[in-house]
Amino acid sequence: MVNNPLAGKKAPQEILVNVADLISNYYVQTPNMNKIQNRVKFGTSGHRGSSLNGSFNERHILAISQAVAEYRKDKVGSMLFIGMDTHALSTPAYKTALEVLAGNKVTTYYSMEYTPTPVISHAILTHDDSDGIVVTPSHNPPTDGGFKYNSTDGGPANEEITKWIENRANEIIENGLKDVKKVPFQEALASEYLVKYDFITPFVSDLSNVLDMDIISKANLKIGADALGGAGMRYYHAIKEKYNLNMEILHDHADFTFSFMHCDKDGKIRMDCSSPYAMAGLIELKNRYNIAFGNDTDFDRHGIVTKSVGLLNPNHYLAVAIDYLAKNRDFKALGVGKTLVSSSMIDRVCQDNNIEVIETPVGFKWFVNPLIEGEIFFGGEESAGASFLQKDRTPWTTDKDGIIMNLLSVEILAKTGMDAGEYYQELTKKFGNPIYARIDAPANYEQKEILKNLTPQNITNTTLAGEEIEKIITVADNGAKIGGLKVVTQNGWFAIRPSGTEDVYKIYAESFIDQEHLSAIQNEAQEIVNGLFE
Repeated sequence: MVNNPLAGKKAPQEILVNVADLISNYYVQTPNMNKIQNRVKFGTSGHRGSSLNGSFNERHILAISQAVAEYRKDKVGSMLFIGMDTHALSTPAYKTALEVLAGNKVTTYYSMEYTPTPVISHAILTHDDSDGIVVTPSHNPPTDGGFKYNSTDGGPANEEITKWIENRANEIIENGLKDVKKVPFQEALASEYLVKYDFITPFVSDLSNVLDMDIISKANLKIGADALGGAGMRYYHAIKEKYNLNMEILHDHADFTFSFMHCDKDGKIRMDCSSPYAMAGLIELKNRYNIAFGNDTDFDRHGIVTKSVGLLNPNHYLAVAIDYLAKNRDFKALGVGKTLVSSSMIDRVCQDNNIEVIETPVGFKWFVNPLIEGEIFFGGEESAGASFLQKDRTPWTTDKDGIIMNLLSVEILAKTGMDAGEYYQELTKKFGNPIYARIDAPANYEQKEILKNLTPQNITNTTLAGEEIEKIITVADNGAKIGGLKVVTQNGWFAIRPSGTEDVYKIYAESFIDQEHLSAIQNEAQEIVNGLFE
């Protein structure tokens, strides 16, 4: 797909969202349940949509919140933590959820401050028999809203749970919301069931359990932290103060239009800290700092900006983080979890460190149990989401944490004298220099279903880009279906999977040879998809 002319440029006034219209539609729109896109649908990270097209409005949140309250009634303890990000739709949705939770007599720990996703996960893990809700569409455009449920293990709820919540929520909407129990917002706040909670202090204080904050503090590096107007703004200020860091915090205020952003490759405003287009503003400032980083709106993703290379490719940083942690923590005998569309550089790094790799389908939820059970010390996604164990080998979060991943880049520089970009260059000298790319292309519902249900028998090719095919994968190492297909050769691979939230499919590909070899892999993968759609 060709980049939009606005890619990497400051967002022009004419594309900024009309916030008043967005909020108004949240309250007045009624979802057309005959349209698939208007029904409650939990993807890899909860339900997402926009009030402008009827896919995210008050009725959705009333129903989902009621479904969560019903699901957890006999299954979990008495405490629920709830947080929200800085999308315009998050605040009204958050208030709706609080009304329903109070109406269902759910003891809910809340703050009217913005609260990052990893903070909710950390809170769950440090309190027995608790669960949580995060009102966020993550890095999605300003028009969008999102709602996800984290279960008692601190991670994104598994498919069995989300399917139950999804089905029940749709049933509640179709029954005219008569099963919803709610109280007015002010009454909810005054009730015994809503408890104000300080999320910031315990999270910031506990950082020394997962990072070497002494080394970070003593190094006195000049740090650039771009909050991108997201939920962790106050957290960076608290971290700076507690650990006496030389850190400049950028975009530390909420702007529901996100007018300070640079446009992503498709010309949309998207708070994707892994995109060089969206992060163009911080990249321009890279020489001002020893190390810099940014986060998406709910702070579950990381984006590392170094003097040496600018924005570090997410796959590259995953490999760096794994190698560094393997050499600087007591994680012996523990493995690493990676999604099947992450770089094979990770496999080579792990082999060199005698670490077992567990390859999973896309979605951080697949790393939750392995982190809790101590099977892996690190779980990471190609889309710049990861978390790792504390120094005592216990879980820090079982959801993605962009805060610790960003601060780890400071620890790496302070400890090794190399920024993460320079560290990665050292890895390529040992293991080769792979070229990785992803292509997104339009796909309707029927085409996405075809790709979701592929089997190895759908591939009749015996070679890929001149190399013999070694593996055709539709089931991951953990036994779960990958919802697509991956083809592997000695020096390259591709994977095809449909998006869970957009009308597109994705072709991921990587070559350890050169660009020409990568292009050949991509072309043959595209030919395979075209044949499947005929």
